[in-house]
Amino acid sequence: MNNEFFEYENKCRTKGYNLIAGVDEAGRGPLAGAVYAAAVIFDEGVYIEGVNDSKKLTPKKRDALYDEIISKARAWCIYSVDEKVIDEINILEATYRAFQGAINGLNPPPDYCLIDGNRSKGIEIPHETIVKGDSLSFSIAAASILAKVARDRYIEEADKLYPEYGFAAHKGYGTKAHLEAIAKYGPCPIHRLTFGGVREHVK
Repeated sequence: MNNEFFEYENKCRTKGYNLIAGVDEAGRGPLAGAVYAAAVIFDEGVYIEGVNDSKKLTPKKRDALYDEIISKARAWCIYSVDEKVIDEINILEATYRAFQGAINGLNPPPDYCLIDGNRSKGIEIPHETIVKGDSLSFSIAAASILAKVARDRYIEEADKLYPEYGFAAHKGYGTKAHLEAIAKYGPCPIHRLTFGGVREHVK
């Protein structure tokens, strides 16, 4: 076990916090679909081999770790904010809302949160943000896997409804093939209409 991967969690415990949640998101950048956030709490001493920043793992490895994280977590929650709300309040505010939803859904509730990134909003319990936290904190890395797998499964289901856009391949990101499909077919119901690459094709 890499003790450095628990540095932030251990610092929290020395301050008297016990229920420490890692929080991360998936899907801020795509042109379509919801943004997802996950929050997860582990009891002290729990370690899962292979947990890392979700972007560094293969889909097969993420899927396997997803199930193990859920089975070993003290509490976990995944929360999404859909594309219509994203268009209404913007992606940053939607991400904050997703973070809040994931944290509020934890039972038992956390007494401290470690949040990936450099800013937060609306979170009332003690917390800190950590740049590249999914590479530095075990709890955040686990949350990144839950959020990523949940969103990938969601967008793969959307691919079945709108196969002409190729969502299963690019997961909604603005690839050349995706932009060409939007230009040819126009936006579908899950596209983010305020995003560049989409909005110019809104009639």
